[in-house]
Amino acid sequence: MAKRLATALEPHDPFFVEEPVRPGQEDALPGVAAHTDTPIATGERLYSRWDFAPLFADGAVDVVQPDLSHAGGISEVKRIAAMAEAHDVALAPHCPLGPVALASCLQVDAVAANALVQEQSLNIHYNETADLLDYVEDPSVFDYADGYVDLPEGPGLGVTVDEAVIEARAGEVDWHNPVWRHDDGSIAEW
Repeated sequence: MAKRLATALEPHDPFFVEEPVRPGQEDALPGVAAHTDTPIATGERLYSRWDFAPLFADGAVDVVQPDLSHAGGISEVKRIAAMAEAHDVALAPHCPLGPVALASCLQVDAVAANALVQEQSLNIHYNETADLLDYVEDPSVFDYADGYVDLPEGPGLGVTVDEAVIEARAGEVDWHNPVWRHDDGSIAEW
C-alpha cells in the first residue's frame, strides 16, 4: 500500500513521504522509492548510526529523521548527520518531546550542512495538558518568523527550564508519552 500511496500523492508534490513503512521493515523502502519521485524520509524510530547505516547502503532514503531523545543525543545524531551527508541524504530531526529536545536539535541543525527542516511540536494536538513552552523561563527563544527560528544563544543549549513551574505542576501533568487508541481499542500511531 505504501507504493500505491506514494504514487497517488505525487500530483500533490509533497515535500517528502514520511515513514512509508512500519519500523523494522526498512528493507521495503527501495521498493517504495522505485514507485515515486517524491523523496522518502524515515528514521524517527531508529536508535543509532548502526541502525541508519543500511538505509544509506541501498540509496532508497532521501531524508533521515533521527530523534535526539532516542538516538543517543547530540553527539550520536551529529554522527548520523555526517553519515547521511556523505551519502547525499538530508537531515530532518524528529522532535516531538519538548523544549530541551528542540534546543538540542537546533544545535545539531546549526552544524549539519545537510540540515533540511526541523520538526517541532509546539501548539500541537497531543500537548493536551499544557504547551511545551509553559516550562521554559523565556519562551521567546522559540519565536518563529516565516518558518524560521534563531539558534538559542544562552549558555548550554540556550534554553532554561522553569523548575518552579515543573514542581508546581508535578501532580497534575502526566509526564508520559500519550498512548493513542482507535475506536476499537487497538493502539494507534501518534
